[in-house]
Amino acid sequence: MKASVFIGASVDGFIARADGGLDWLPAEPEPHGYEEFIAGVDAIVIGRKTFETVLGFDGWPYGDKRVVVLSSSPVDFSKVVGGVVEQMGGEPADVVAQLAASGARHAYIDGGITIQRFLRAGLIQRLIITRIPVLLGDGIPLFGSLPHDVRLRHIATRDYPSGLVQTEYEVVA
Repeated sequence: MKASVFIGASVDGFIARADGGLDWLPAEPEPHGYEEFIAGVDAIVIGRKTFETVLGFDGWPYGDKRVVVLSSSPVDFSKVVGGVVEQMGGEPADVVAQLAASGARHAYIDGGITIQRFLRAGLIQRLIITRIPVLLGDGIPLFGSLPHDVRLRHIATRDYPSGLVQTEYEVVA
């Protein structure tokens, strides 16, 4: 099963403010490939904190895509309207195995800790990182410590009129 990341980050590498705030993201970003990306995934895997952040949005952003929330404690899904949401726990390899066994072929991995855990486990094959032209100075980093180097092969870099710069990489096994 393929696992990909599609995420926005500040130029200094943060995906959210220290308190989880996303007020620095463009209010109405120009089209930058997200719709095409999300159309090609079978499942979205997020952590509990990302799930709680998403619940604060004006609507459920994932439509009827299968969303898996990773948590070792019970999660309340009662506020999800129109979504297909389930909970899983365990190590990233176990999550990938469960998804593959249920027929998933391509998972979108989202959220700082979740991305870091899947990278450490060697389960990410593709990274699409969109740099937002802002420096935060502090916050939740996209990447954390790794047990070894993760080699990447550059696929493409695209720039947009608003200043967004998106780079796509393939993880080299």
